[in-house]
Parts: sequence; C-alpha cells; structure tokens
Amino acid sequence: MLISSTFTLTVSTSTILPRPYRLELIKQLHQKLNLEMGSEIIPSVCYSGIIGYYLTSRDFITFHPEEFYQLSLSGLNPVSAKAISELNLSESLEFLGAKFNIINREDEITSYEEIYTILVGNEPEPVRRFELEFITPTAFSQGTANLPLPVPTLMFRSWLERWNNFAPVYLGGDELIAYLNNVVILKNHKIQTRSYQLSKGFVNGFVGDVSLQVFQRADPLLANVANLLVQYARFAGTGIKTRLGMGQTLVKEIRN
Repeated sequence: MLISSTFTLTVSTSTILPRPYRLELIKQLHQKLNLEMGSEIIPSVCYSGIIGYYLTSRDFITFHPEEFYQLSLSGLNPVSAKAISELNLSESLEFLGAKFNIINREDEITSYEEIYTILVGNEPEPVRRFELEFITPTAFSQGTANLPLPVPTLMFRSWLERWNNFAPVYLGGDELIAYLNNVVILKNHKIQTRSYQLSKGFVNGFVGDVSLQVFQRADPLLANVANLLVQYARFAGTGIKTRLGMGQTLVKEIRN
C-alpha cells in the first residue's frame, strides 16, 4: 500500500512559529500515528512541513489568515500507509501554541503492484519527458557534504533506493543507475538555492522546476522504469531528510 495525504489548512489570525517548527510538528504527527520516529535508515514516512505563502524573519515565520496552506504525509510501507490512512486530525492541528484549521483532506492511494503493472508491466508507450517541481529544499548526500543540485543520477538513485527497500518488485541496482545515466539528461531547469532550518543549523537545498529528457535510443522497458521512478517521487520525495520536510516533489502533467 502507498498513500499520499494532503491537508489544506488555514489560520484564523496571524500566526507566528519559530523557523525550526517542522521538527516539533513531525514529532507530534508521529505520536498521533503511533509510529516511532528516527528508527529507520530509510524513512517510510515522507512529510512536507506547512507549504504556502508566509513571511520569514530571522527566527520566526508568520502565517496569514487570508492564505491557504498545505501539509502532506506519505506512507511508503504497509504500516505507515495504514497509520496515515487512519489518521484523524479532527478539525484542527495545534502545536507550539498555534492552531491551524483543517478545511480539506485529499488521499491518493495505490500499491506498488498497481503502479508497476500500469507503468511497466502493461508495456505502455514510453514517456520521454518529465517535468518536476521541487517545492521544498532538496539536496543529496555527497560524503561529508550535501549537494543542492538536480543531478539526474542522484535523483534516480534516491528514488530507486526507496523503491527497492519497500516494494515487492526489485528494479535493479548500480547497473540500472548507470544505464539511466546514459539515456536521461537534465534538459533545463529554473531553480534557486534555499536554506532549510533544522533544530541544529541549516541545510542548503534547491527548489524550482526541472525538466528531464529520455533519449529515443533508450530501451522502451527501461524508459518505462525511469517513468515509474519519477512517478514514485510523488510519494517518496527526493534526496535527504524527506522525513523532516525536505525533498517534496511534484510531477507535472505534460501538455503537448
């Protein structure tokens, strides 16, 4: 089972939170989900933080009553997916003295078997172009440093690692990444670097739009595997610290 739940939030009055609020919020959500936090090497919960327009000062964030905000949670294994599907936040979400009203919830529910069958098993016509939007700072671990750049190999490796860890269908390892590295290119991008504050310090990541192109010479089956991994990013996020709100990824519909 796979689930991505998106909550639409509002505030009744101007609401101020400390910039590192995301850690406290995800801790509280894990308690409500009855899930232990931080025990997994590869996290089975992907979380967005509160996304929308807000004002940022040095130490605080101000949310406004005329704006709509979104909070997303994804479950990548049966335990976390079931917990998120059964999560009942009632009409509001309260933490750190702030109150967010919940005015809507949308759930996207599928399974690994279903998306594999649709995108690969049924041998559809390959998708050759992908439009991605990274809506929270995204970065990749590179030894002792982090790389805030949309490198295709690192994106696919991130998605493949999560897929192989949670899915019943193994897709491949380094040989698959090496193949995709030779047939998928970064076509264009419009990104900027943005710092992401955690409880201790900042992490630099990129946000913005990225286009990937698959060469015509790519094997149709493996082109479909590339599409599968891109679509999986909607649930799994991209890169490091997705359990803390980084790497939230949208896959845009391509209009020809």
